[in-house]
Amino acid sequence: MGNIRQTNIKRIAFRLIENYGDIFTKDFDINKTLVTQYTTIESKVIRNRVAGYVTRKVARMKIY
Repeated sequence: MGNIRQTNIKRIAFRLIENYGDIFTKDFDINKTLVTQYTTIESKVIRNRVAGYVTRKVARMKIY
């Protein structure tokens, strides 16, 4: 079974990938700072979840 993520996390992540897709990498720590830079998310938990989801999607896109 996979993880079920909230719709707002997916929406933010897809918007970030759509606008800044070439900037994000497979490294979570780098993506965490980029999410902080490109969004106004104040919650550390939400920021980490968005960064993790972006990292997962970018890693999957680089495979194909």
